[in-house]
Amino acid sequence: MADHNENFAPSAEHLKAQQPSGDGAPKTDQPPQPTETASVSSSSRDTKREASWPSVLFYIHLNILGVYGVFVLFSHTSLITCVFTSLLTLFGILGVTAGAHRLWAHRTYEATALLRFTLMIFQTLAGQGSIYDWVRMHRLHHEKFRTVDDPYYSDKDFMHAQVFANIRKLSPRQEKLLAAVDMSDLEADGIVMFQRRFYWAMYLVLFVLLPINAPLEYWGDTVQAAIFVAFSLRYLVVLNVAWLINSAHFVWGLDKNHKQSDSNMVFVVTKSYWPQYHYLLPFDYQSGEFGNYGSGCTTAFIRIFAAIGQATKLQTITTEAVKRGLTMAVDSGRPIVECLKQAGAEEMCNLKREHYLETERLH
Repeated sequence: MADHNENFAPSAEHLKAQQPSGDGAPKTDQPPQPTETASVSSSSRDTKREASWPSVLFYIHLNILGVYGVFVLFSHTSLITCVFTSLLTLFGILGVTAGAHRLWAHRTYEATALLRFTLMIFQTLAGQGSIYDWVRMHRLHHEKFRTVDDPYYSDKDFMHAQVFANIRKLSPRQEKLLAAVDMSDLEADGIVMFQRRFYWAMYLVLFVLLPINAPLEYWGDTVQAAIFVAFSLRYLVVLNVAWLINSAHFVWGLDKNHKQSDSNMVFVVTKSYWPQYHYLLPFDYQSGEFGNYGSGCTTAFIRIFAAIGQATKLQTITTEAVKRGLTMAVDSGRPIVECLKQAGAEEMCNLKREHYLETERLH
């Protein structure tokens, strides 16, 4: 690795062994020290990720119980439990996508205290860890996207990003990088820090006890429905949908050969293939869960709350601004992303406050 080049310099002992002796002949009784091999080995240890066996075993059992929950869903589950489970699943997904991802990780819009509290409860229903920890990992993912330091293995393949990365420990190097991520904005958010402090108590009550106890206590459904559908199957669905945030670019990205994400800018002009677009301009609040742009549950959720005044300052960029930014990059020779951001900021000054309702201008 480039940032380890200094370790490839020969050691003092190595240089001494190569110095000529008194008779002018070089000493040959000491073999050269394998400094480069040792350095590579040290670098490998610094970036190696070990399996987190509790996570591995938990993920295996969750898949078994969740798949069995599909059978229970169609055989031992009442309609009200199906509706209840669907709502909890939707709330959990929105807590991650509209909350942890769009609001707290990328600051694509601002939210009132009521909406932030609601999204905090929703995110707890996702079982993904606290907002603080989720955002910190995701910001490192964007910072180190498609490098060996990316905690979601974006330089490999879909399965590494979707599954393997989430059942492995971080490498020592990644731990250091994670500790250096700027989290000052979330540390100033009382709702985020409240959840971080009491996360495991809230997790136990909202994520575990509520879905299991409600079907048994309030409408007398079966134990199988409560455990295998309302808990296990729901957890499996929310978990994998939330993980798609970090791995969807392998499925719906423009480039299937894992080239650099800005190797072809045509997708930005047409505003398609949103996962690749998102890694260029992550401040845009719009997202499509399955390869669209400007549509989907998350975008609709944010627009609804903007319409009632709970979400404000929605950040986006129009196709016209993208074209101007590309032209600016060609004419000036400046980085494309820098020009796109400048053009987008200028465009935001001209958009109406209710621009999120004028969808024809944002596609």
